Amino acid sequence: MSQPTQIKRRTTTQIRAMKGGTPIVCLTAYTTPVARLLDPHCDVLLVGDSLGMVLYGLETTVAVTLDMMIAHGAAVRRGADQACVIVDLPFGSYQESPQQAFRAAVRVLQETGCDGVKLEGGAEMAETIAFLTARGVPVVGHVGLMPQMVHTAGGFRSVGHSEAEEAKIRRDAMAVAEAGAFALVIEGTVEPLARDLTATLPIPTIGIGASAACDGQILVSDDMLGLFNAFKPRFVKRYADLGATVSSAVETYAAEVRARQFPAAEHTFQPRR
Repeated sequence: MSQPTQIKRRTTTQIRAMKGGTPIVCLTAYTTPVARLLDPHCDVLLVGDSLGMVLYGLETTVAVTLDMMIAHGAAVRRGADQACVIVDLPFGSYQESPQQAFRAAVRVLQETGCDGVKLEGGAEMAETIAFLTARGVPVVGHVGLMPQMVHTAGGFRSVGHSEAEEAKIRRDAMAVAEAGAFALVIEGTVEPLARDLTATLPIPTIGIGASAACDGQILVSDDMLGLFNAFKPRFVKRYADLGATVSSAVETYAAEVRARQFPAAEHTFQPRR
């Protein structure tokens, strides 16, 4: 009897090799059931620290902990058979030193089984990225709008509008690539700059509020599915309105319970005689 073909998960090396080719499809995932739904369609599943806002109701990602990321990273890994799984390093777990970042990254890799980590920052994080990659930790970089820096950046806003901002983002992106990151998220950055960076950098760029010319795209899954309604960023396209569907279903359920229409006989267990 022939054995079923085993699906091989995409590796960070394969994602790196997608530079300039078929666009890389990425979405965030935080739970096993959702990971199973997204996995057949995605090249990368990112366990983003956005879970703090989406799942825990936090105002920013700053309060997310390493333990939270590990718990959700392990859950997503259990639901992903083919997508490359990347887990965010949360605020405070890597900025102090390359050694601190390595300890945090090792925990994430060992306790989740994921394929790599993502961290925010440009030139100031180049030494850390080089330290990690030299020791076997695959890294995705993140420049432009950086949610973990929301307090010093003055809120969530697009970047790259001034010459100074543009020059900084260019320096940051090149520093991350030269340090050894295998891919780079560009967030909330003016389109011409994101387009030019994609043409210039030797590693794949993954845009979110950036440019269609990026080597890939990522969205927060709850945003694009209409499940997170706290606010809707300009760059989000809603592909479904599941929030309304859920609300309608619960409204019907509540009405049937109050009218004693649920459970009906077919939903109960009767004596066997």
